[in-house]
Amino acid sequence: MAETLETGPTARGRAKAERRTALLTSAAHLFATRGFDGVSLEDLGASVGISGPAVYRHFASKQAVLAALLVGVSEGLLVGGRSVAQDAEDDSAALRALVRFHIDFALREPDVIRVQDRDLAALSTQDRESVRDLQRRYVDLWVDVLHRLSPSTDRAELRLRAQATFGLLNSTPHSARSVSMSRTRALLQEMALAALGS
Repeated sequence: MAETLETGPTARGRAKAERRTALLTSAAHLFATRGFDGVSLEDLGASVGISGPAVYRHFASKQAVLAALLVGVSEGLLVGGRSVAQDAEDDSAALRALVRFHIDFALREPDVIRVQDRDLAALSTQDRESVRDLQRRYVDLWVDVLHRLSPSTDRAELRLRAQATFGLLNSTPHSARSVSMSRTRALLQEMALAALGS
C-alpha cells in the first residue's frame, strides 16, 4: 500500500511562521514609533491580534524579538549583498548593484533602520556583538569591491566612503516623502556613487 508523504511545511507550521513574521514587522513599527522601552509584550501581541503571553510561543522575551529583528536584518544584508555582488559581470557593475540593493533596503525598512540607530544597546552583549560582526562583514564586502576598482586607495579611506554612503542612504527615507519613489531612487543612486568616488 502506497503511503503519501507530505513535503514542505504543514499548514500549522506555515501559520506559525507567518505569525512570527507579522510579529517582527509589527515590532519594527512599534519600536520605531515608541522606542523599545515604550512597547510591552501586550502591545506587541495586540498589534497582531493575540494576547501578550501568546507572544512567548514565538519569542522567549521582548529582547529576543529585538534580537531576531536586528540580527535577522544584518544577516539578510550580508547574504543579499554577497549575492548581488557575485552575480555582477564586473566590479563596476557589482558596486552599482550593491548601491541599488542598499537603496531597496533603506526604502523598504525605514522602521528597522530607526530601531537599529536607537535601540541597539538594548540587545544582549552577545546579540549586539553578532549584529556588529555582521555589519563589519557587510562593510568589508563593499570595501573589497571598492579596493579592486581603486587598488591604490587606502582601505581606511574606502571604508570611510562606504560608511558615509550608508549614512546617506539610511537617513534619507525619513525625509523623502515629498519626492516620487522613482526620483528618490535615481537621486540616491547618483549621490551614493558620487560619495563612493565612482
